[in-house]
Amino acid sequence: MPYRLELTGITKRFPGVLANDNVSFAVKPGEIHALLGENGAGKSTLVKMIYGIMQPDAGEIRWNGQPVVVPNPKAARRLGIGMVFQHFSLFEALTVLENIALGMDAKIPARELEARIRAVMTQYGLLLDPHRTVATLSVGERQRIEIVRALLLDPKLLIMDEPTSVLTPQEVEQLFEVLRKLAAQGCSILYISHKLHEIKALCDTATILRGGKLVDTCDPRQETSRSMAEKMIGAGLKDITRAEGRSFGPAKLVVSHLSTQKAGHFDVPVDDVSFTVRSGEIFGIAGVAGNGQNDLLDALSGEIRSHDRNAVSIDGHPLGLLDTTGRRKRGLCAVPEERNGHAAVGDFTLSDNSVLTARDRLGMVVMGLINSGAARTYTGKVIADFAVKALGPASTAGSLSGGNLQKYIMGREILQKPSVLVVSQPTWGVDAGAAAAIHQALVDLAAAGSAIVVISQDLDELRALCDTLAVINMGRLSPARPTKEVSVEEIGLLMGGVHGATEAQDAIPA
Repeated sequence: MPYRLELTGITKRFPGVLANDNVSFAVKPGEIHALLGENGAGKSTLVKMIYGIMQPDAGEIRWNGQPVVVPNPKAARRLGIGMVFQHFSLFEALTVLENIALGMDAKIPARELEARIRAVMTQYGLLLDPHRTVATLSVGERQRIEIVRALLLDPKLLIMDEPTSVLTPQEVEQLFEVLRKLAAQGCSILYISHKLHEIKALCDTATILRGGKLVDTCDPRQETSRSMAEKMIGAGLKDITRAEGRSFGPAKLVVSHLSTQKAGHFDVPVDDVSFTVRSGEIFGIAGVAGNGQNDLLDALSGEIRSHDRNAVSIDGHPLGLLDTTGRRKRGLCAVPEERNGHAAVGDFTLSDNSVLTARDRLGMVVMGLINSGAARTYTGKVIADFAVKALGPASTAGSLSGGNLQKYIMGREILQKPSVLVVSQPTWGVDAGAAAAIHQALVDLAAAGSAIVVISQDLDELRALCDTLAVINMGRLSPARPTKEVSVEEIGLLMGGVHGATEAQDAIPA
């Protein structure tokens, strides 16, 4: 039986960058094949050529043993290639059903398409109301749309680019069941992920890229997560180092009876949330996607202002009535979950994006005029200190890979040395080496006296990083406990299972 997909000598150049350098590997029918590499290693470029978004400068693609040219995504889909992108291709003002319809090549009557969507959702347990507007969905829920849209095409090869980066452990295991079922039916899966324990649990083969070149093909079940990570980065993986005998200082961030208003039918507002983060402490908040995490971050950052001036305070100064600018001046920096459009503007340069959040704290605007030199210098430091793969401060945010954009955003906020830092999904889509570097930077920031709040769906990340842990469920926060005293099972119980189960069941009537 021929290979389902075979790449030979694939090369792709961009100005100043050799993204793929003579890459060759093959994927068998029914195989789950991992594609690994650090941020900027060329993984996304490679799969975009397989999917027809761009064309290789050299090399050959063979499909079921026959050489093919894939001129565009529509041609790829005709071959039987589906793709779930790391950055979602969704229109926020449209419904789930309308977004899926836009991704279909054939015109299908709305009622028939809705029936097919409901059937796929029920078959694979990806429950979601087809009539919900995308703007009301969490990132995890939006991911389900991309997966359902790909499965509707009955693909022979399914490419998945960081599909679990915003999913909970329950949702990840559910996705793995779907993928294993697809593979058993003969569908090949090309799987990109930085979560190496997932690769070991799911994949049959792993191809590892570094600097655009293929460096190894291995059986991930015979490797350790650490050994694969070190092959990816070409060096030893550093562990998080913490000072011995650490102690926390006085209360720095105090949140008292914080609530937000329900903004829409599907919104989950924050309900009477109270917690305290001390100087030097990393406070973790776990939870299933869509349980009020976004409202909580917006209420802490000042995007949503409270009617109670004492609902949020730093060092005893009430901030509840202040907007984002006022809170940043008081020392609070924040990183939202969605990096594209919320944390950064894709069409702006990295320097301009630095001005957006650091202008007051670092004096980038004087008498209403932007100090471009200060912005470029600071951005250059972020790029250097956080190993962001970019051509320089003048690069647009949209030109960076997802992981590199995340490193830039995290670095931009951390290097401002805030008194309080609130971050959501700090290592979304970054490789193991970059995740370790971000974790170390957060630990170092806390050691310097900052109070840090980490909102994440990655329980391994929270357990490794945080001193104290609480769980958010339907907008309410559980009592905080020392992380070392809380088991994964207890966290799962506090999460209350998969969020929206009742609504989802109601959304899929017989």
